[in-house]
Amino acid sequence: MAYEALWDQWMTLSRDEEDLRQELLRIRHDPKALEDRFYQDLAFGTGGMRGIIGAGRNRMNIFTIRRAAAGLADHLLRDPDSRGKCVAIGYDSRKYSARFAKQTALVLAARGVKACLFEGLRPVPLLSFAVRQLDAAAGVVITASHNPPAYNGFKAYGQDGAQLSPEAADSVTRRIRALGFEDCQPMEEQAALDAGLLSYLGEPMDAKYNQMVLGLMVRPELARAQGDKLSIVYTPLHGAGNLPVRRALKEAGFTRVHVVPEQELPDPNFSTVKAPNPEDPAAFTLAIPLAQRLDATIILGTDPDCDRLGVCARDTQGAYRTLSGNQIGCLMLHHILDSLKKTGRLPGNAAAVKSIVSTNLANAICEDYGVTLYEVLTGFKFVGEKIQQFEQTGSHTFLFGFEESYGYLTGTSVRDKDAVNAALMMAEAACACMAEGLTLFERLQQLYQRYGYYAEQTQAGDYPGKEGAETIRAIMKRMHGELPEHIGGLRVLARRDYLKGEEMIDGQPYKLDFPPADVVYFKLEKGAWACVRPSGTEPKIKFYAGAMHRDSMEQAQRATKELLDAFVALGEG
Repeated sequence: MAYEALWDQWMTLSRDEEDLRQELLRIRHDPKALEDRFYQDLAFGTGGMRGIIGAGRNRMNIFTIRRAAAGLADHLLRDPDSRGKCVAIGYDSRKYSARFAKQTALVLAARGVKACLFEGLRPVPLLSFAVRQLDAAAGVVITASHNPPAYNGFKAYGQDGAQLSPEAADSVTRRIRALGFEDCQPMEEQAALDAGLLSYLGEPMDAKYNQMVLGLMVRPELARAQGDKLSIVYTPLHGAGNLPVRRALKEAGFTRVHVVPEQELPDPNFSTVKAPNPEDPAAFTLAIPLAQRLDATIILGTDPDCDRLGVCARDTQGAYRTLSGNQIGCLMLHHILDSLKKTGRLPGNAAAVKSIVSTNLANAICEDYGVTLYEVLTGFKFVGEKIQQFEQTGSHTFLFGFEESYGYLTGTSVRDKDAVNAALMMAEAACACMAEGLTLFERLQQLYQRYGYYAEQTQAGDYPGKEGAETIRAIMKRMHGELPEHIGGLRVLARRDYLKGEEMIDGQPYKLDFPPADVVYFKLEKGAWACVRPSGTEPKIKFYAGAMHRDSMEQAQRATKELLDAFVALGEG
């Protein structure tokens, strides 16, 4: 259908949505803007859907939200295991999040699916926890994680509390595409309440979650005894972490927690930061001066939906340094394994999980402690799948999972990354270091001296719109193509093509035991590696590289940068 005809349809559809009508009127004679809003439906994958807020089928708005909710409902109604069960729904502080969440609940109710809606903004991990506590059929969080304020999203979970499986996501997508936007009307709120198809979640679920998080501590006695000596600055970056993170820290014994006042309250515009992303050192611009004034030991920061954690720690000169996701993950991993081993509680079948693009320092730590480390594809749902496998087979005891993109999890009551849990674990790790007269930064240097200096870098290329999608496909086609002998002067030892499901070593193909994914990974000499994949939630392609040097971080970083530059050049042709 021509974009002009779709424009006419959306003008009629948006008759009661003045913001959408005004946007449509502004772009009426702009071919590029029309194409971008109408050339495709907003993609729905294992993480649900995410996009720019606005008018059109390729935007996040009240109509794409309703259709996603209706598609999810229709999927659940055809699943015998889901019948009679509710859907738990949460949301963050983004623009329209509360409204989108309520509309999701009321569309589900209109189709006969009971909705359990949180009464206010909550972290993503609390929603995952609630799905499991309620024995719910599914979960939904209205969030765009750490994206800029122009974005929002519909994040979907299965009944295990993890993100949807590829099969479930495909089923929901088929149901969505079978629906017209006008076929997804919501039920009236009072009617849904009267019919028992809508209920609200609040403090009782919050309290259960908080007790679970506290129960995951590995040195709770240390926090109770010395937690009041640790000064912490925390920023929720205007998001959902503010109350649950502070509650967990306080009840654990960390009473000297100072919140960045300008970033404490919800703000859909995230007006104090360029992007509410704790991966970005700029997100700590306000936190660092406060920490300096208070002589704080560490700075913690969570993103709007509180599933990612960023950390700043003092270096040997007393300056606050932002830690990478890999560094945070390895500090947490070491703290858990070392604490359990010293107290005789490290299980013989202990296991940890990391993504394939996360640091190999974790491999060295796990090997030293006799812990099995499993690698999975990028996306925390794959960590959740490993946890489920361990539980079903009894083969391993899960201790810790992480991704380089600032996502961490201990315990099995949540099946997504959990920044409340991670904030508490990092505070506990800092407390353990303090008891030994060390800082977190000094602990990190100890790990490097013991296991080697590992460096990693990531570069994301932005390719928006229809042309951008074609560019991403061309880059990935090149990477799946002819196998290079060298990248950046380093010999290629193997290539893992996860789309084909094969690893090529010395010209011989070997089967990979991974689900198919558009990811290519190169194993290089001298312990180096490189990987490329399209983002699952944004119009980006991500390049990764890593290198190791036994004695020098500077040399490891230089080698990593040279490798990444060569790898990006190879991909872009």
